Amino acid sequence: MNNRIALILSVVFHPLILTSYLFALLFIFSPDLVGVSAFELPALGSLLLLLFLNTFIAPSLVVYYFQKMGIISTMHVDDLAERRLPYLACIIIYALATYLFGWQLQPISEMAPQISFILGGATVSLLVVTVVSLFWKISAHATGIGGTIGMITCLLMRNDEAQLLGPLIVTLLIAGWLLSARLHLNAHTPAQIFVGFLSGIMVSSLTVYFFF
Repeated sequence: MNNRIALILSVVFHPLILTSYLFALLFIFSPDLVGVSAFELPALGSLLLLLFLNTFIAPSLVVYYFQKMGIISTMHVDDLAERRLPYLACIIIYALATYLFGWQLQPISEMAPQISFILGGATVSLLVVTVVSLFWKISAHATGIGGTIGMITCLLMRNDEAQLLGPLIVTLLIAGWLLSARLHLNAHTPAQIFVGFLSGIMVSSLTVYFFF
């Protein structure tokens, strides 16, 4: 793997965009599990776009603003000392999105409360990364992909959703490429990736256990 491919993988599977990928997979393969089976295709597309705007575009714009202001040196926020403010901003945005989809957007909040549960789990994962980043450089990429794998696996096992087996296998392959890319770029040590991956799996597993 060369640096260019490793960088592309890191960008395409950025931790913030993984939330949108997860929702897209669930909407397509297991709409019943997230309460959107009654939604028509245009409504599903609009809902996914709204989630994408709230969980990727909004935090990305904030991080971009921080870079323009000189608060952080790069959009990747690789420096441990620079992580705190951008991560805190992302937590606030995700918490607001959780509140929006869980309590304010009707009938989504009534028909598909599972969306807010997943968003809440993602918010907790961000919180874990932020707290650990106060003293150690945990891998946010590993946490994100670990959370995605944990969510798909637990939903598959708990609800016997065979349709999720294919997406799970693909996600596992992507995880291998992504984490190898982070190691290749010297962005993290194996320990930082392992702890991040395990943290993501634990948070998503607990989310499914308590709310699904």
